[in-house]
Amino acid sequence: MTITRTLMVALVATAAGSGAALAAGGSEKHPEHQHWHFSGPFGKFDQNALQRGYQVYETVCSNCHSLDLVAFRNLGQKGGPFYLDKCPEGFGDSIDCSNPNDNPIVKALADKYKYQVTDGPDDSGDMFQRAALPSDHIPGPYANEQLARLANNNALPPDLSLITKARSGGPDYVYSLITGYEDAPSTVEMAAGQHYNPYFPGDMAQVMKPEYMHDGHPVEGVSVPPGGVLAMAPPLADGIIEYGDGSPQTVEQYAKDVTEFLMWAAEPKMEARKALGIMTIIYLVILAGILYWSYRKVWADQH
Repeated sequence: MTITRTLMVALVATAAGSGAALAAGGSEKHPEHQHWHFSGPFGKFDQNALQRGYQVYETVCSNCHSLDLVAFRNLGQKGGPFYLDKCPEGFGDSIDCSNPNDNPIVKALADKYKYQVTDGPDDSGDMFQRAALPSDHIPGPYANEQLARLANNNALPPDLSLITKARSGGPDYVYSLITGYEDAPSTVEMAAGQHYNPYFPGDMAQVMKPEYMHDGHPVEGVSVPPGGVLAMAPPLADGIIEYGDGSPQTVEQYAKDVTEFLMWAAEPKMEARKALGIMTIIYLVILAGILYWSYRKVWADQH
């Protein structure tokens, strides 16, 4: 009885502590659900959206964020943004454009990428910079973590390779975060270089103005705003990227496209996985039907 009572007291105390923490620190807004091409068991990536999403990443996101786990040749693999099942006109029959290493679009993207690849050592023992090849991973904007922090007021921009898998809410969270920046409420005092976002997990009680707080809690009639503060300013604005296919050049469209691209980056084999899963289910259903029929056939004359 004593042990049970002790456990009950501990659980109540934990719940009360959690409730107090939420009351003091607030909580982030739940990401808004979006319709994605890749959702559901039959969902697939939209190649046009992936291409636009890569354009958004390369133009805007790559200025601060890396994509370390993605190689240029991945962009040309089946299911990728720039996959080609055959070569465009003007290329010889000896070239297999379905091979991502020979894909002319991928080769051009790698060669003209804004950052070069560090290679070497050369014959003199020195490292050197060169244009990227399809076999290279997409180079990031900073050589190391220290330089990244130095350029971002000591904040470390996360690598985006697995960001849609690493955050609760997945692609809905990424989209909501990008499009969800708001002016800071009047009850908080933001430092220079900080930006308010209600979808970003944080503790806004830490930036509440003193007149709205008492003993670590908001005064009566005042609530802690949801969300948190980021060092990253709103990355997108209407019209900053020109789409060649006539798609809307709005923050919402940019955010949707880059989120779909980042979802592909996190799970480039998703379509193959879903196709295999569906075929496996069909096989198991047929097998179950055959087994059931066999069972009825074998035992039909038994009592």
